[in-house]
Amino acid sequence: MNRFFKDVRTIERMKRGPLGHYITLYGDQLLAHGYRKKSCRRKLQLSADFTRWLDRKKVVAEQVTVRHVEDYLQSRKRSGVGIHLGDRAAVIEFLKLLRQQRVTKERISPPPVTPSQKLLSEYDLYLQKERALALATRINYLPFVRRFLVSRFGSGRVDLSRLRALDVLKFVRRTAGQLKNKRVLLMTTALRSFLRFARYRGDITLDLAACVPPVASWSLSNLPKSLPPAQVEQVLADVRQRSTAVGRRDLAILLLLARLGLRGGEVGNLVLEDIDWENSRIAIRGKGDRVARLPMPADVGKAIAAYLQNGRPRVPGERRLFLRARAPLTGFKRQGSVGSVVKHALERAKIDSPRKGSHQFRHTLASTMLQNGSSLSEIGEVLRHRSPDTTAIYAKVDFLSLRTLALPWPGGAP
Repeated sequence: MNRFFKDVRTIERMKRGPLGHYITLYGDQLLAHGYRKKSCRRKLQLSADFTRWLDRKKVVAEQVTVRHVEDYLQSRKRSGVGIHLGDRAAVIEFLKLLRQQRVTKERISPPPVTPSQKLLSEYDLYLQKERALALATRINYLPFVRRFLVSRFGSGRVDLSRLRALDVLKFVRRTAGQLKNKRVLLMTTALRSFLRFARYRGDITLDLAACVPPVASWSLSNLPKSLPPAQVEQVLADVRQRSTAVGRRDLAILLLLARLGLRGGEVGNLVLEDIDWENSRIAIRGKGDRVARLPMPADVGKAIAAYLQNGRPRVPGERRLFLRARAPLTGFKRQGSVGSVVKHALERAKIDSPRKGSHQFRHTLASTMLQNGSSLSEIGEVLRHRSPDTTAIYAKVDFLSLRTLALPWPGGAP
């Protein structure tokens, strides 16, 4: 406790009572999760005040519930002390600690689950167990299905037998106007998948998946959105100048994207055990839970080592390679977290790119390899494409080869 408070009397006062020992444990937990000392002091003072309030109310430790937390906060509000953002979460976290230490008997109940949420959980389990879809795919499907269910049934009972083709068509038409082309294609794919699931369960008898209108999507219709190689090096050079823990982390992330062409989710999901230092290799968990072991370039290994030695927080039990910069110090939680790193790096390097995400580094690597004479099959092997058709789009950026195929303009130049 003396790491947070200088006054011995303050520490003694906070430790008084039957729950005083757990205030100290709470402080250790907050520090382990990377909270700043100022934030820790606020949380500890609040929790200590909560224990004194329980003592005044003669509430036995075993009987403490979430309801007591709500009553305590209301009591503070009535007394004019005021409630800050995060106060409730701080006391709830302390209550969770008491539960873990078997001081209280009440298990903190999760928020009530709506019928739509329950059905979504069952659908997600179906995608995982029956369809063996990757986590990233499931994450992309669920928001569209949730939106469809809420638009049709709200928060009430979900009766899929009431669905009609018109419900499906109305939803697609209304939602498609709010999305870009690729997102529209993803939305219709997710909706078909869910409607097949509903028919598989026997909730509907009609083949409503066939009622989802097709979305025009011509194969190889767009050019890959890549950065000029010089701009990639400019971004890396700018990050190298930042001698901070976050700078070392971001450099390692960007080098993995630029040198190996990894997807953002693949970088975010790396764990410490994926790095084989002895053989200079790195294990990548790609689509379909396939694992590929790639050679680790020297500059990538050097950047990761620098981050591990002088940047990555020491968090007991946390195996993710890259951790958040702010408390709680855990691995990246969102699918787009690596994309955020790329976006901020581009902004700091003053590069005005129409695309801000991580995938453009993958496209840049492929385009550069093609310009340096690599074949499409070699590029597909590096990018770990399942089908040669996926790699074929990069043929469109080989302008020198394409010019030899171009026919002369009828009648010659104007």
